[in-house]
Amino acid sequence: MLLFAQLATLSAAAATPAVDSPAGMPVITVPYEQYTLPNGLHVILSEDHSIPFVQTNVWYWVGSRDEKAGRTGFAHLFEHLMFQGSEHANDDYFQFLSKVGGQVNGTTNLDRTNYFEGLPAAELPRALFLESDRMGWLLPALDEAKLQNQKDVVRNERRQRYDNVPYGNAWIYLYENLFPDGHPYHVATIGKHEDIEAAQLADVKDFFATWYVPNNASLVVCGDFDPKVAKRLIAHYFGDVPSGPEPTPREVPQVVLTAPKRVDQTDDVPFEKVWLAWPSPALFTPGDAELDLLSSTLTDGKDAPLYRVLVREKQVAQDITAAQVSNGLQSFYMVTATVAPGHTGDEVVKEIDAVLADVQKRGITADELAVARTQYEVGFYGSVATIAGKADRLNAYYRQTGEPDGFAADLARYRVATVDSVNSAFRSVLGPNRLELHIAPEATK
Repeated sequence: MLLFAQLATLSAAAATPAVDSPAGMPVITVPYEQYTLPNGLHVILSEDHSIPFVQTNVWYWVGSRDEKAGRTGFAHLFEHLMFQGSEHANDDYFQFLSKVGGQVNGTTNLDRTNYFEGLPAAELPRALFLESDRMGWLLPALDEAKLQNQKDVVRNERRQRYDNVPYGNAWIYLYENLFPDGHPYHVATIGKHEDIEAAQLADVKDFFATWYVPNNASLVVCGDFDPKVAKRLIAHYFGDVPSGPEPTPREVPQVVLTAPKRVDQTDDVPFEKVWLAWPSPALFTPGDAELDLLSSTLTDGKDAPLYRVLVREKQVAQDITAAQVSNGLQSFYMVTATVAPGHTGDEVVKEIDAVLADVQKRGITADELAVARTQYEVGFYGSVATIAGKADRLNAYYRQTGEPDGFAADLARYRVATVDSVNSAFRSVLGPNRLELHIAPEATK
């Protein structure tokens, strides 16, 4: 049985979150303490003694948005290189932890990179040693052979997840057409083949020295541990990691589409598929939560208007979804549908537009909003029901809002949303200026 999936206890009690919840609504509070080491590493400790399990979680505030032109894919490449060994643990990191029943992985996106280990509580020193060694002493063990090996792995991953998968390149097309050349989001996190292949050891080491420094990182330890022992271990393992120059994140103006944009692509796919995308508010800014709720009202359930009209009644689409794709600098709102046999993408877009116009005119109702809010809350509680989930949220909230315990404030964004605020976000974002992407079977073009 995977320890990663063990449930932890969450306390629901009265609190005063950054955004007040409606009267009578319980809120989540997660106990924690935080401090910063002299080298700049921010530490967050959260005890949970429900099971003998501990989670370590490190966030580096670097993602693909911080890459230079011609050097795309570096953040994701380092996600792989960080598991190839460091000066005092020069071997595959997975084998160090799998032998004690631990779960270890990492992820990279546009805005950040994280690494996490879930393991029996007694093995906390092992996880802290490994994380500190690759933070402070990765470069002495990084050589040309490791770099070439992981360049090949990453390029193969792009083939498996994007190039050779039906509709796999849709995300690449969306980002490069929504965000102009030179924008931090113009290139998807996976990077370009030619940039990954051209990566030189000196370039890669420079990227690491710039971003993978303790003063650009935060460490969460969550689970069954003694805080005094954990602090002693953290000071021992991380205290000597040298800080680096303060990194400078890229900031850019918000993208605004001034006219509709259409992109047509063909691929080895069975059906045509369409994406409609609008630039939208960034994560945690006004409108972000409202657009999440809007998505549920439009497509979740057989009676949701887009699903009911396009899939059940007119049968022009086989499926349809809507989502607010939230990012740190700027998000986008997306409606996606697979065209039914005998119909075209243009038909589907026409029907989507008709439904959106009708719903915008009448507005989302209180009953629709209540159902959407309940659906969101169920998902939210599920996402923080594990020690691993809490650990990642503590780090995410700290990096994104400045406070680790953002659970109540985050949930409150959805609880305080009103019919008026959801409809306002709907009308202000989903206007005529948008990206319309079609991917059709090669034989039909």
